[in-house]
Amino acid sequence: MTDLLVRSFIRDADDIENTRVRERYGMLSSMVGVFCNILLFVGKFLLGTLTNSIAITADAFNNLSDVGSCMVTYIGFKLASKPADTDHPFGHGRIEYISGLLVSALVLLVGLEIGKTSIEKIIHPEAVEFSVVAIIGLLMSIAVKLWMGAFNKKLGKKIHSAAMEATAVDSVSDAISTSATMLSVIAAAFTDWPIDGIIGTVVALLILKAGWGAAQDTLSPLLGQKADPELVKELERRLLAYDGILGIHDLIVHDYGPGRRFASVHAEVPADKDVMLSHDVIDTAERQVGKALNLELVIHMDPIETDCAATNLMRQFVAQKVKEIDESFSIHDFRMVAGGELTNLIFDICVNGDTKLSDQQIRDEIERKMKAVDPNYYTVVVIDHAYV
Repeated sequence: MTDLLVRSFIRDADDIENTRVRERYGMLSSMVGVFCNILLFVGKFLLGTLTNSIAITADAFNNLSDVGSCMVTYIGFKLASKPADTDHPFGHGRIEYISGLLVSALVLLVGLEIGKTSIEKIIHPEAVEFSVVAIIGLLMSIAVKLWMGAFNKKLGKKIHSAAMEATAVDSVSDAISTSATMLSVIAAAFTDWPIDGIIGTVVALLILKAGWGAAQDTLSPLLGQKADPELVKELERRLLAYDGILGIHDLIVHDYGPGRRFASVHAEVPADKDVMLSHDVIDTAERQVGKALNLELVIHMDPIETDCAATNLMRQFVAQKVKEIDESFSIHDFRMVAGGELTNLIFDICVNGDTKLSDQQIRDEIERKMKAVDPNYYTVVVIDHAYV
């Protein structure tokens, strides 16, 4: 069914980096969501009224809030497709994340309101009428929501949309909530306990959990999350395949919305190689790797000495000492400069964001280790914090 809808309503469906195509995916997801959720709201509201069940009525209004969420999602995709302009040179892609955050806020608001009503129902319980029709209606609702979850998950994975995958999670959570609601209707036939209010509270908690999870998924890229590890590995593999690029470091990836990634990286090249030849290699790598990975890539050239055996041995020795501090640390831009009695060891240490050591503690520790080897070693260390 999903493939049929995509083929029927989305032209050039495989060109997922095209902002207009992404907009069509957003419109398809939203329109399907609006249609299904309106039907579910009307059906559940009637069932809730007939059975006097707050749990069913709460579930109905949850579906009604999903209609608003679908519209917000579509507006987000629509605005995100706007091209770059003078004020926004990197485009408007992050609006897609903002729309997902708004959807999450709506879900959280509905969860709070349902929780409040359900608690009142526990304090002041009312009889719930058992109905076979209600059970059948809720089973149909569960089936629809599970299909909607699979539908949005497939679309979200295809176009790499966190907002759409969050919508899929919300649909599955709705199916679980409706299952809980159905249990309250069945339990009403066997007990006088305020099961209806209790289940309504459970539904509210599930909605709040789904809303919070969706908020985290959309807020993280807005705050500036670290680059996808698979992207980092692939970028490193491709760059190191070029003859003349010996290593890379200081990789930074900026995400301005799906399909709008920018990256900068330092590439180490032999210091004794003709600078024009190295520059040609760097230019070629920028164009080819950037195009292959669909990102704007900027590479900074770092010449390093490769033909001095003493420098190479010292670089390996210092790298080993640095890893004794933390296995994840690495060094780059290493130089060894002899001056009178002192030997200057100049290099950068790349540290990950999880280290508990301060920059000064790292400098002090590496200096202590090198002084223990030779008191005439003097370290000049720059601390780089990894962004990947």
